Amino acid sequence: MAAALDEARLAASRGEVPVGAVIVDAEGRIISRAGNRVITDRDPTAHAELLAIRAAAAALGSERLANCDLYVTLEPCAMCAQAIAFARLRRLYYGAEDPKGGGVAHGARVFSQPTCHHRPEVYGGIGERAAAAILKDFFAVRR
Repeated sequence: MAAALDEARLAASRGEVPVGAVIVDAEGRIISRAGNRVITDRDPTAHAELLAIRAAAAALGSERLANCDLYVTLEPCAMCAQAIAFARLRRLYYGAEDPKGGGVAHGARVFSQPTCHHRPEVYGGIGERAAAAILKDFFAVRR
């Protein structure tokens, strides 16, 4: 999670919503890392999770990331949760909850739907205080 928090801080320094994501293999080696690039790329889908998934798939030469785990600083939205299911990630670890935009423990609850074809193991609250502080500080400056 420390690497994902670093990616969130880098995203904030670019003026992006500070969300960071890291994908690790079964041995815990980092395969990919990313921070939000929605504004930078002018792409509403350039969420940290999707960028990390794309990079990991390219690095491994496979659309299936079955033996990989995703660490992300904020509860994934419904779009990212569905991508996590499609990538068949083994585990999801996230930091802060997102009651407004989350799609895992809140909102759409993608992995709880009967139509969800793959459900990763989910662990929330990992590094929650640090992740929440980065977000709070980022938005305090903008309000």
